[in-house]
Amino acid sequence: MSTVSYVSLGCPKALVDSEHIVTALADENFEVVGENSDAGVVVVNTCGFINQAKAESYAAIEAAMENEQQVVVTGCLGVEREELLRRYPGLKFVSGPGDTVQVVKAVKSLNGESVDRLYDPALVGRDSGNRVLLTPEHYAYLKIAEGCNHKCTFCIIPTMRGPLTSKTLGELLEEAQALVENGVKELLLIAQDLSAYGLDRQYGGKRGSVSSYREDIFTLCKELAGVAPWLRLHYVYPYPHVDKLVEMMAEGQILPYLDMPLQHASPPILKAMKRPASSEKTLERIQSWRSKIPNLSIRSNFIVGFPGETEQDIDLLLKFLDEAKLDRVGCFTYSEVEGARANKLSGALSEREKLDRQDIVYEHQAMISHKRLARHIGNTLEVIIDGEIDNQVIGRTIFDAPDIDGRVLIEGAQNVKPGDFISVEIKSCDDHDLNGDYLGHRIGLR
Repeated sequence: MSTVSYVSLGCPKALVDSEHIVTALADENFEVVGENSDAGVVVVNTCGFINQAKAESYAAIEAAMENEQQVVVTGCLGVEREELLRRYPGLKFVSGPGDTVQVVKAVKSLNGESVDRLYDPALVGRDSGNRVLLTPEHYAYLKIAEGCNHKCTFCIIPTMRGPLTSKTLGELLEEAQALVENGVKELLLIAQDLSAYGLDRQYGGKRGSVSSYREDIFTLCKELAGVAPWLRLHYVYPYPHVDKLVEMMAEGQILPYLDMPLQHASPPILKAMKRPASSEKTLERIQSWRSKIPNLSIRSNFIVGFPGETEQDIDLLLKFLDEAKLDRVGCFTYSEVEGARANKLSGALSEREKLDRQDIVYEHQAMISHKRLARHIGNTLEVIIDGEIDNQVIGRTIFDAPDIDGRVLIEGAQNVKPGDFISVEIKSCDDHDLNGDYLGHRIGLR
């Protein structure tokens, strides 16, 4: 059995691409190992969304080349093929994201193996729920669409991953069922714009479709609610029809959690970013949703240091945070990534100014997040076990996604394993995590 090293960088959407490639390599009898191995070939699945991500991708490529490995590059940064080959003439293969078949062919060829009799490409094109997971076995990302139709001036995702391309309802249900049968308890739905699912296929009405369902995000969530115990939504744009998703959350079909990248709250900055929603309407919707689900958890990301941003714009953002009372916030400084139209705007800020504004937002939000967490003290919450860190059992509530949100540090947990659902009495919190006591296992969950 040949060995190949694999490095996966970037967002959960890229992670799913990596899972498909790793699965295909395993099907071709490769042993896939992590980075820093002595494998002759290394595959680097890159990210090119912002300059910091590009730097991380460059570092992974350079580390492999310094280790005298043959390097195969794929992923978002791979769309800059000519630039990569100019920078690293020794690269053996470069492709864009999701090119599983060609990546596997390249690896086989570099190992001196024939590519004439490759596994059925049709099976690789279909996203199987039997894929190798690079997450813990009890949760998995379900990528429901690729690409994006928005023209945000700070973003080059449409250039890297193309326009919105939704998977069919049938494909997604088949994939989800297989994942759950293999032990997944939590499905995390991801897409660049989850709310737009099905738009490109006319919601199942596109010529040649054989679906008897309207293939939109509501139908998909309704069907998936009967498959997995926990269903979590990521990257939801604040369109009016999200109201219907919130109703489904109130009915218990979806976890009361929204990952909603808003990017800013100042009208002039939102206009310059060409974002598809206004802060005033978004705030009204959030308040309306919370009237139906007081415990609704909302995470969002914001960009500071956008060209032309003033101190008044930052004040508007801080005011919005006070009123919206978001549970979790990520804050990024504007990155002048090559190809972003916003780079041509006047009013560029220095890196020091960007970082100062990022610190202001994080410090301001910390107080809000602490208050949101403190509301759980004294309550009993359902928690999914993620494992142990330094002999401390940790898990997550329905209000927290893995890796990006907080954890529950659990005392007195007995006979627990990853994927178990337990009851925890919350005793205290800090700005990010909860602390609580184990009360017992939950029963009756699939």
